[in-house]
Amino acid sequence: MNVHTPIPVEPNAVELRQAREQNAQRPRARSPWWLWLLVLAVLGCGGYWLLEKSWERLPLAAEPAARPVPQGVPVIVAAARQGDMPVYLTGLGSVTAYNTVTVKSRVDGQLIKIAFREGQFVGQGDLLAEIDPRPFAVQLEQAEGQMARDVAQLKDAQINLARNQQLLAKQLIAKQQVDDLAAAVGQYEGAIKMDQGLIDNARLQLIYCHITAPISGRVGLRLVDVGNMVHATDQTGLLVITQVQPIAVLFTIPEDNLPPILKKLQADERLPVEAYDRAGQTKIATGSLLTVDNQIDHSTGTTRLKAVLENQDNALFPNQFVNVRLLLDVRKGAVIAPVAAIQRGSQGTFVYVVKTDKTVEVRQITVGPTAGTDAVIEAGLSPAEMVVVDGVDKLRAGSTVQI
Repeated sequence: MNVHTPIPVEPNAVELRQAREQNAQRPRARSPWWLWLLVLAVLGCGGYWLLEKSWERLPLAAEPAARPVPQGVPVIVAAARQGDMPVYLTGLGSVTAYNTVTVKSRVDGQLIKIAFREGQFVGQGDLLAEIDPRPFAVQLEQAEGQMARDVAQLKDAQINLARNQQLLAKQLIAKQQVDDLAAAVGQYEGAIKMDQGLIDNARLQLIYCHITAPISGRVGLRLVDVGNMVHATDQTGLLVITQVQPIAVLFTIPEDNLPPILKKLQADERLPVEAYDRAGQTKIATGSLLTVDNQIDHSTGTTRLKAVLENQDNALFPNQFVNVRLLLDVRKGAVIAPVAAIQRGSQGTFVYVVKTDKTVEVRQITVGPTAGTDAVIEAGLSPAEMVVVDGVDKLRAGSTVQI
């Protein structure tokens, strides 16, 4: 007897799809209503709590910001002071040697020796060069020999004259013969004087063969080399010596400044002079005013002045350009303010004065002499008052400043 075991049949795709549709058509289970109510209550409490916290912080955040305190104009100030103010006159000058000598030969001859170095400082009387002395030594010997002959002839004539004078006293000879001998003695005496002049001249020429420095100073470049023939009529000379200790400075000032200078010179007052470099920053040498030129240059309206400076360190050199400051006077107890504080406008010269409340006041002033970065205030400003020296571009009368 055959027993048949049933074989399980797998569900096909259609059956599966129908089963899913049936499940989808079944109503979903609803959530409990009290659960939603609980969630809403929790959310409400949390929102209320956050709102309370925000209101606590709101007055601080919503409080209007304080208005910024207006800042003053930043400036730099300086105090006016009382003191002594030197009054200077300034001018452009040129250094010149106190003395300049072109050394020339006083005799004709060959240059056989140079006794100086170019650029050397020499003293008065120092040997500079030497001319061949032999021709003049020969002339000296000739003159001395001629003088010796004339002296011998003079003695012979004098002896003959004395003898004939004795004979004339005895009337043994004619007077004419004695007179001739007396004339011969006179001629020999004149010849001896001439011989002495020739001797002195020859000796002088020998002295001139040794060329010495006429002044003390610095020697320049030599103009003639050893071995050349030199003449007393040469225009160039052998060398040039410049005296630079002391040294002179020629400078010009406007003619309007001349009267007070002349008044000081006529009173024999010494006016100090300072020489500065081309930039006017470094003082090179000091000295005093020597004199004023005797005329004014009508084309420039200036006059020339000459000052003498010691120049011990040889800082000044002939033809050097310098800025010259002449101390004319010293203002005692003057009110002094920086030049940078002085402003000029349509109503004149003024400064910005800082008051105690940090505001500025426009103050009209009268400016006197200036020296460097300082100026004398004749009127309008008192010592210790603060004036603005930088930052004036944005200032007006009554402006607040920040120092």
